[in-house]
Amino acid sequence: MTNVFELPLRVYIEDTDAGGIVFHAKYLHYMERARTEWVRSCGVGLRAGLAENISYVVSQMNIRYARPARLDDQLLVTSEPVGYGRAWMDLRQEVLMAEDRQLLCAADVRVACVALDTGRPRRFPESMQHMLKKHIQIEQ
Repeated sequence: MTNVFELPLRVYIEDTDAGGIVFHAKYLHYMERARTEWVRSCGVGLRAGLAENISYVVSQMNIRYARPARLDDQLLVTSEPVGYGRAWMDLRQEVLMAEDRQLLCAADVRVACVALDTGRPRRFPESMQHMLKKHIQIEQ
């Protein structure tokens, strides 16, 4: 069983600069969508967390750009959970050309669980802890 989630996307004109190349910050949007859809596909509702004073924020990101995407390209954006603690999870993400899986962009992302009202770290809710344990095998 693989823990890599894939989200297909297409590049629209709103994603590009005047030359039809994807603006570098748009890759962050693509990765955010893939992380959100991965969590949703695991049965964890993010809206319910808001009602419980829970939010998730990117606390660290290391990103590498390999090649540009262009207007009308079809992409695959991946999210692979690789580690977690009481209030954080690490994911490896890639943006690939859908046709040949050529790497366009890769990032290591740490997402923190915080209290919505204070922004301070807090433990993951039980549903998220269960999902992380199911999807991430930590070698000890």
